Amino acid sequence: MSKFFQYLATPQFRKQLIIAIVSVLVLLFVVFFSLRYYTKHGEGLAVPLVKGLNINEAIGVLDEKGLRYQIDSVYVMDKPAGMVLEQDPDPETNVKTNRIIYLTIVSFQTPDVNFPDIENKTFLEAKAVLENYGLKIGDTIYKSDIARDAVLGFNYANQPIKIGQKLPKGSRINLILGDGMGASEIEVPDFRGLTLSEAKFSIKGSSLTLGEVYYEGAVTDSANAIVISQFPNVQDSVVKVSIGTRINLVLSNQ
Repeated sequence: MSKFFQYLATPQFRKQLIIAIVSVLVLLFVVFFSLRYYTKHGEGLAVPLVKGLNINEAIGVLDEKGLRYQIDSVYVMDKPAGMVLEQDPDPETNVKTNRIIYLTIVSFQTPDVNFPDIENKTFLEAKAVLENYGLKIGDTIYKSDIARDAVLGFNYANQPIKIGQKLPKGSRINLILGDGMGASEIEVPDFRGLTLSEAKFSIKGSSLTLGEVYYEGAVTDSANAIVISQFPNVQDSVVKVSIGTRINLVLSNQ
């Protein structure tokens, strides 16, 4: 044991110890600067802003900066196809040359959806259903019908469509809606032979208005008097009048 401590005190040991320490320091120095060179420590560039650009423009910007890219796509209605929606890393982030920039763009391919059943729904109901399917309201045309704003028909690009038919997402659907007025003209019913109360009920049910009431001859029982003529008259040919037209009646007990 004493020989070991005597050896530690010799000049030969000190020389070997110095050589070992210097070797370790040189090795650490070489490794440190090699890593700095390999990783380009302190070197880099700011990621350019390509969000909002067309993908071809974005690729040109990234190529000029020496950056690589990876592209994913999603469909977004009302956004131009090929537009860059997102980028990762964010603009102005410091990165190394050749770094991959991840881009999300608007898909060039529009997906199809099945046309939903909106027949006889109200306009607001149909609008909500169409929007839920990614479809839009186009032109609205009103047609004479008793149901106000009820969907009576529909078409796409002025071509008829069927329930379940595949359409591009974002398509505009034209709707035919009821105006709530019904037919603007109706045929004049024949009220002859009816009592006044029966004629009133029939006139109201026909969307017409009772006009003047006249009696012919001696009327002893007005409740049982019957219509013997009317104006407008009922003829062999069909007579049509506007809704709300006044109907004048002549009644008699004879």
